[in-house]
Amino acid sequence: MSEDKAAEGMESSPQAPPAESNSIPNGKGHKVLEQTRATANTGDASEHVYRCEDPEAKQTESQDFLSGMEDQKATRFTDFEGKTSFGMSVFNLGNAIMGSGILGLSYAMANTGVVLFLVLLTVVAVLSSYSIHLLLKSSGIVGIRAYEQLGQRAFGTPGKMAAGIAITLQNIGAMSSYLFIVKNEFPLVIQAFMGITSSSGEWYLNGKYLVVLVSISVIIPLALMKQLGYLGYTSGFSLCCMVFFLIAVIYKKFQTPCPFMDFTMNSTAILTSVINDTIYNPACTPKMVNLNSQTAYTIPILAFAFVCHPEVLPIYTELKNPSKRRMQQVSNISIVVMYTMYFLAALFGYLTFYGEVESELLHTYSRLDPYDNLILCVRLAVLTAVTLTVPIVLFPVRRAIQQLFFPNKTFYWPRHIAIAVTLITLINMLVIFAPNILGIFGIIGATSAPCLIFIFPAIFYIRIVPKEQEPMSSTPKILAACFAGIGFLFMIMSLSFIFIDWTSGSSKTNNGH
Repeated sequence: MSEDKAAEGMESSPQAPPAESNSIPNGKGHKVLEQTRATANTGDASEHVYRCEDPEAKQTESQDFLSGMEDQKATRFTDFEGKTSFGMSVFNLGNAIMGSGILGLSYAMANTGVVLFLVLLTVVAVLSSYSIHLLLKSSGIVGIRAYEQLGQRAFGTPGKMAAGIAITLQNIGAMSSYLFIVKNEFPLVIQAFMGITSSSGEWYLNGKYLVVLVSISVIIPLALMKQLGYLGYTSGFSLCCMVFFLIAVIYKKFQTPCPFMDFTMNSTAILTSVINDTIYNPACTPKMVNLNSQTAYTIPILAFAFVCHPEVLPIYTELKNPSKRRMQQVSNISIVVMYTMYFLAALFGYLTFYGEVESELLHTYSRLDPYDNLILCVRLAVLTAVTLTVPIVLFPVRRAIQQLFFPNKTFYWPRHIAIAVTLITLINMLVIFAPNILGIFGIIGATSAPCLIFIFPAIFYIRIVPKEQEPMSSTPKILAACFAGIGFLFMIMSLSFIFIDWTSGSSKTNNGH
């Protein structure tokens, strides 16, 4: 604590500009002399001063150092020498990708068909990987690993503010949606496990109390971790919960008759006769391509299925032996694993219920038997997974706040804790006292998500990469411009569907993250 205060005192002192230039917003300040001595002591030539930076960033930083006081004070977001292993980084990024949207993918497949769904999912996965490539390349050129600082380098203060605000709103919306699931589903799971048919007001069956309890006992302790890499173990467990969900979905496909009988309308005798009846039913035939009035509404679900871009650069910062190629491998593996899980969950969920599948898959299983022990365990696993995802999503928000309001400050525990507790408290208040807030966050998600996935990476890349290296007429920059155009298209499409839903009084859109 005293060291952190001393570091901040050095930052504010006019006699210590080198300390300011080597300070970092969310980690330890490193002095070049100390790093050089450490390198000499270890005798390892690979452990040089700019170990945390990409090779192409070295020349940029040396030029900046000689270019004047203004460039000398530019923040280099290198936090500390990365210590997070490759595997833990994959877990963290995979957990950031894997949101509650997986529960709506079967509904998306029902309204697009198996083949069209697979094509769209593949396109979105490739676009997400390309978007991360743009972020990493821009980051490598200027030696910066903060989304907000890339915005500042590209467009100055407006760019930094736009990126910080988009990350904050998008991730607060995601965290709120996860806690809404906890608030609504956790009481029902407890009630089903206890065999209670109706609640008589017990506190442990009240979602408002439960969401606060989960926040205090699980989310806040994890959110107070100093480094994102420490959450690799909880991210791995969260992904295991979703693997259990996938296995259960596959298993139930072979245990559920078609057409399935609603629990409120059938009996054991009817169910048995249906199981033994193999009469062909057209409703139980999967559609390869399906275009209907709901098809367009499912496109945003797929478009935002791989939202993880606010977490990419923080994970890159903490990666052990970091390089653009190594981080791109982390991203590609995470996307491929999530792509496989998404497709299998969507396919077997759809083949279980076909046209009867609901926009939230677990609700459809409840129509089979609300007291099925396997489905109750699955619902508990999904609750665990979304709860453990909240701290991962919180890290980029705290980083954005620090970049916007404390850009030249070193790590300071009281500030680190205060931001996390304030954010969790705010989100709990939204979830408890604003039951219709998801409609507002639908608008936020429809605007901020396309910006973070498509628009910002593309326009930052166009602005940051020197014209001498890649002129505007070059193929990479033309592709980046087209990529930004896709983002604007998705934004207009998503906002249009939301407004149509509002005016028609229905609620069909679900961005799924």
